[in-house]
Amino acid sequence: MARQLIASIHALDVRTFIWCMSLKQRERLTRFSRYLSASADGPWYVILTALLFMLEEELPAGLLQAMLLAVSIERAIYLLAKNLFKRNRPQDALGDFHSFIRPSDRFSFPSGHTSCAFLFASFMVLLFPQALLFWFSWAVAIGMSRVFLGVHFPTDTLVGAILGLTVANWAQGTMGL
Repeated sequence: MARQLIASIHALDVRTFIWCMSLKQRERLTRFSRYLSASADGPWYVILTALLFMLEEELPAGLLQAMLLAVSIERAIYLLAKNLFKRNRPQDALGDFHSFIRPSDRFSFPSGHTSCAFLFASFMVLLFPQALLFWFSWAVAIGMSRVFLGVHFPTDTLVGAILGLTVANWAQGTMGL
């Protein structure tokens, strides 16, 4: 039963992925996705967080600890899941497809770019609630960019989003934010 469910989800995932790759605007989306995806690379989080702490005068007590706790736990779960599930990336799963960028690691599930984007967006919305639409639109776009770049299936990014949101929410609650 579980194997049937997983096979059905994978089949839907492959169909959705192929549909994304067949869109008329895919080439433009892929070009844009390269830049968008790069905005969720690890160094940017360090730079933005450092700027935040340098420029904002009144930040909640425990914010940095909550962010570090969240990132540590998210990365641990992410690495554990990647090595436990060992889901092939689209390029390896689909014989005649080649991704548009070189992925940073071998397996696709879950999407680390997406999980970090949602985690970071959650903290930014905690600090700047008026920017909720911006931050979560950016995080959703990061997930979509990873699909359009051909390095993730849609469920990789969906689970990445859930992971990032869940861990950020837990860390914020744990630190009383």
